[in-house]
Amino acid sequence: MKITPHEYDFGAAIEGVDLSASLTEAQTMRIREAWLRHRVVYFPDQTMSHEQLEAFSQTIGPFGDDPYVQAIDGHEHIVEVRREADEDVPLFGGTWHSDWSFQKTPPNATILHAKVIPPVGGGTHYADGVRAYQNLDPVLQTELDHLLAIHSARKPYSHAGVKAGGGDRRSMTLLPSDDALKTQLHPIVRTHPETGEKALWVNPLYTIGIDGLADAESDQMLAKLFEHMKQPEFVYCHHWRPNMLMIWDNRCVTHSAQGGYAGHRRVLHRLTVAGSAPY
Repeated sequence: MKITPHEYDFGAAIEGVDLSASLTEAQTMRIREAWLRHRVVYFPDQTMSHEQLEAFSQTIGPFGDDPYVQAIDGHEHIVEVRREADEDVPLFGGTWHSDWSFQKTPPNATILHAKVIPPVGGGTHYADGVRAYQNLDPVLQTELDHLLAIHSARKPYSHAGVKAGGGDRRSMTLLPSDDALKTQLHPIVRTHPETGEKALWVNPLYTIGIDGLADAESDQMLAKLFEHMKQPEFVYCHHWRPNMLMIWDNRCVTHSAQGGYAGHRRVLHRLTVAGSAPY
C-alpha cells in the first residue's frame, strides 16, 4: 500500500489496495491511520458493487443516519448524488458544510464513490478545520473555546428550503420535513475524540447562529469564521476520476461540491459512518 500525502499533510492518495476485496486487519488499520492523519484520503481505480461499497464502509464504522435524501432501492444506506446534464437548480452540496452537522451525533466520516465524472469541472473542495483553528488569533481561540453554535437543516431541507432550491426539478429525490426546523447546539471548537486535535467546526449551510449572542453579533462572527476557513492555505481542491473512492473526516473537515460541468452528467454514490456527540 502506497500513501502519498498532499501539502500540509491535508489529503492523501492511497494506492496498491483493492477495496472490493476483504481487507486484512493490517490493511484496515493502515487506512484508518492515514484517514485520521490526513483527514481526507482517496483511492483511485476502485471498481465496486453496491454490496462491496457497503462492506468497505463497515470497516470504517457502522452506517450513519441519512435523512432528507432518498436512498437507492434495496440499499438503504447508499444515496446516489446525481446531477443530469440539463439540470438548472443549485448544486447539491454546493454550500460549504460538514455532513449532517445538525444531528445530535453527526457522522464521523463520509464515503463517496465516483461513478460518472464529467470531463470538466465537478470537483470537491475540502477545508481543514484543524489548521484553520491553529491559525486564529489566540485571544479569539480562547473566546471561541467557550461558545456553542446553533445548527439546523432548515435552509436546505425544510419544505420552504427544498422548494426554494428547486427540489421538484432535481434528478435526486429530496425528502423535506418539519423536522428540519429543529435546532442542535454544538461547540464552535470541536475536539477530535481520536486525535485530540481541536478544529474550527462551523459551516454556512447548517450553522445558523451562536448561542447567547444577538443576531447581528452572531452573524458578524460567523461570517468572519467562514471566510477564515476558506482561505486557500486551508483548502484542498480535489479532482475526481471514475471509480475513485474518497473518505473524509466530518469531525474536522468541511467541504463544498463544485460546478463547472453544465451539459454533462455527474453521478457518485455516498454513505456516511455513524459518529458521536461533539465536545
